[in-house]
Amino acid sequence: MRKVYLLVILFTIIFQSCNDDNCGECFTPPQSFSFEIVDKTSGENLFTNGTFNSNEITITDNLNNDEPIDFSFISENDINIIHISSIGWETETVNLEIHIANNHIFDFYIDAERKIDDCCSYTDYNEIIILNSEFELNTETGTYVIFTE
Repeated sequence: MRKVYLLVILFTIIFQSCNDDNCGECFTPPQSFSFEIVDKTSGENLFTNGTFNSNEITITDNLNNDEPIDFSFISENDINIIHISSIGWETETVNLEIHIANNHIFDFYIDAERKIDDCCSYTDYNEIIILNSEFELNTETGTYVIFTE
């Protein structure tokens, strides 16, 4: 009889661990986006050479009443980039306008969908589009290089 009880307890413990409700939490933050603004002809970073000032950057979402978007400016070792990490934390569509000193530099459209699969949350980007500017994606750094005249 003791063996039967032992087997019942053993099977109970084994099958309890297969419960999907206890799969643990898994979280993948959304991708952030970095932009380097360079002169189309010379290839110089326009913040590094003094053409633009980082204090004059404005980023607004024209799909949401021109609401300002949080961003940071990273200035390190003559690498000056605009960094946006506030997109994709929820399902959303944004169309950002990036201006520097009243100059329209480019538009950035994103259709992001926040999902949960196998207990893990992550962001699927259905569409990422840069408009009104030539650009190139640096695959090593993940930075979009935006060319301006």
